[in-house]
Formats: sequence, structure tokens, C-alpha cells
Amino acid sequence: MNAGARLGLFGAGLVVAFGAAFGLAGVIVPASAVSDWTKGAEVDDHNGHAESAVGADDAASAAADDLKGLSLGLDRYVLSPIEAPASPGEPGALAFRIEDAAGVPVTDYATAHDKDLHLIVVRSDGSRFRHVHPVLDEATGTWSLPWEWTDAGTYRVFADFTPAQADAASLTLTRTVQVAGEFAPVAPQPTRVAEVDGFTVSLDGDLEAGAASDLTVTVAQDGRPVTALEPYLGAFGHLVALRDGDLAYLHVHAAGDEPEAGETSGPEIAFAAEAPTAGRYLLYLDFQVDGTVHTAEFVLDAAQAQGVTENEGDSHDDGH
Repeated sequence: MNAGARLGLFGAGLVVAFGAAFGLAGVIVPASAVSDWTKGAEVDDHNGHAESAVGADDAASAAADDLKGLSLGLDRYVLSPIEAPASPGEPGALAFRIEDAAGVPVTDYATAHDKDLHLIVVRSDGSRFRHVHPVLDEATGTWSLPWEWTDAGTYRVFADFTPAQADAASLTLTRTVQVAGEFAPVAPQPTRVAEVDGFTVSLDGDLEAGAASDLTVTVAQDGRPVTALEPYLGAFGHLVALRDGDLAYLHVHAAGDEPEAGETSGPEIAFAAEAPTAGRYLLYLDFQVDGTVHTAEFVLDAAQAQGVTENEGDSHDDGH
């Protein structure tokens, strides 16, 4: 399928769904995934693995807890404490486990976007973003990869995975990691153009809280359109969005069918998005050219759409 036909398929849309106030995050998500956010039982104690179901009467007050990327436990799964170097420049490993309600490490996962688990690491000010894929030790259930911090600060680590069981929803669990040293936070400012590794990546379209928005990313190099975008994790572009406030998280791929091996596309990648509240959003686009993955970063401010209240914008109940 050519790129034009593929992009034409995105009309059903990917929906940006973000919850209550968020330290630094928002989310671009498929509409079909929104209902997953309210399916899990909240785990409120890692050591005891205590659980509490969210009933219909509690749904409104627990909305923030139901968003992905805001809890270390969900749907009877828990992200263990993160082992990592304590300070910048110290070589080591980042390691963790996904455990079930009984504290048993999980070793069986469903593959999603070419990987069994996606790991996102970002500092609290939205900088130092990394999207990586650790390796699982099936004997111990430990995920790990070599790791070294470049800067001090408070970091959020997001583990995005799908348990290997019928009809299991994808889950995103998170932990905070403190890296010792002097921390000079950077205040994100609105920007639609990113210069990365010799590429110029621009973002067109506006986010409106409570209304669908079309976003288009265009990749150029030396003033010429890039038409050699390669498949990366099953798509031509991979987008993560974080909203300034609470680091709620979810990521999606570009619209359209999964590319065939050897297929290329570009220079445009299209997304449809919907933000439930006004605010500032940080967007990170991963794209691949000549076997190398590059990350372009953008910052957009979403205004409240006319005729839509913020409470209406916060309400999403789309199913699979």
C-alpha cells in the first residue's frame, strides 16, 4: 500500500487522551485504548499487593488513577522498584521486574509493536527523553539494559507491555527514580520545528481540548523532503505525548497498515488527536532513516475548544 493510501486510513483516528493535571505529560492514544484505562484494579501497596476495584460510583473521583502512566500497579500487575546508577556518569544497569498480585515475576508477554516491552524514561521537566527496549532474563523475570545517566534530576520510568493472556489490555506502569546531583530544570516552550541529526522535522495542526485535531509531521533534510522513512516498531513514526502536569503516558504509532519489509514512506506522517483539557503538551516522534532512529521533540499548547467544557473534554468512554 502506498503512503497516501495508508495515511488515508487514519480517519478512524488516534485519540489523545490525558487525564487530570499532570506534572509533565499527556498522551496520544488510539480511541480503542481509552477504555483500557478504567479496567484495572488499583494496587496501592507494592509489598502487600493490596488491590481495590474502582466501582461506577467512584469512577469520577478515581479518573486520574485510571490513566496510564500514573501508577506503579494496575490490573493486578506491579512494577518493582527500579535499580539504576545513583548519579550521573556512573556506568551500570537499569533493571526492574513486572510482578503479579502474588509478587511472582512475570515472564510471559504478548508482542506489541515488535517488542514484548517498551521502556520510556524522561526527566520531570520533559528533557532527556529515551525510548528503549531492555532484555528479559526469563530465569528471574528481570528486565535490564546497560545504563548511565547524563544529568541529575527526578526521572519517570514507564514500562509499557501487554500480558500474554487472552483479551489482555496493554498496561503502562511507572516508577520515579531520583538521580543525585545539581538539577537545573528546563521550562518547555512551544515549538513546532525540531532540528535533530541534520533533519528538520515540522509539526502542523493544533490541539484543541475536547475536539478532534489533525496533526501532520513532515521530515526534511537539507531543504529536501525525506521519502525514505523506514518502518520502526511496525510503523513509519512512533509518537509519545506528555502533558505538563502529572506525566500521564501512552504512546501510539502512525496511522495506517503496518509497513511491509523494505517499504519506505515520507515525508509526511499523519495523526489524529484529541486532548481532553487545555494545557501544554510535549510530543516526541521517533522515526528511522538508513537504519538509525532519530527523535524529534515538540511542544504544543492546547486551548479549550468552543462549546466544550473541560469536564466534557475529560470524559472518554470509547471501547475496543
